Amino acid sequence: MTYTFDMTGKRAIITGGAGDIGSAIAREMHRLGAEIAIVDVSRNIMEKCREIESDGGAPVHGITANLLDRGDVRKAFQECLDAMHGVDILVNAAGICRRGESSEEFSEKDWDEVLEINLTGTFLFSQMAGKEMLKNGFGRIINFASMNSFFGGLQIPSYAASKGAVSLITKSLSNEWASKGVTVNAVAPGYIATQLNPFYRTPAGAEQNKIIVSRIPAGRWGKPEDIVGPVLFFASPAADYVTGVTLPVDGGYMGR
Repeated sequence: MTYTFDMTGKRAIITGGAGDIGSAIAREMHRLGAEIAIVDVSRNIMEKCREIESDGGAPVHGITANLLDRGDVRKAFQECLDAMHGVDILVNAAGICRRGESSEEFSEKDWDEVLEINLTGTFLFSQMAGKEMLKNGFGRIINFASMNSFFGGLQIPSYAASKGAVSLITKSLSNEWASKGVTVNAVAPGYIATQLNPFYRTPAGAEQNKIIVSRIPAGRWGKPEDIVGPVLFFASPAADYVTGVTLPVDGGYMGR
């Protein structure tokens, strides 16, 4: 059997698509032929779209949305449908993390906002996309879990809770939809160098960075591009019989 990663004719929604990882995924899916709708709160969303679209190919649509606003979430999804006349692939890459000094002092605001974006946002987009995909008997949903889907971390109770739940939502939706042509999987990134974690690349964070890298068998932090391949695999025909999986992409960190 011959497998292809060609995405010509496919329509992909990528939440958090203006971020480091989301834009890397959007860029490669577009290069492979997909029409893309990027959903993000970022002010530079249209700049990202123009950058991705500059090589030609299918259209790239920028949809501005605040995932803390459920009305905005539903509006954004409808705008994606209107722009592309459907959806075949959903990548739930949007997410935030809030760290507190201690869990006993962790604020309700930080708890609510992290759960709303990481968990509720993932569910709502999956639910709305699932309805469309089930009509057509085909769909690929790729969620973003985390290493913290497997362990609790420190001082990030809302993040750990949200990512643990994303892994279980992935399994739950897969259980219901796999027999109807819609697979649901998740990637669980390890330490990936993005704009969200610059501290570890400063002199102040050098010692902690050394400890982190010493535990990663690959000997380095991941790059946003390291997440692209697993996402493309889940979106491709090569993964037709793979569903309900949360895949660590961590340079071997979980093996330690």
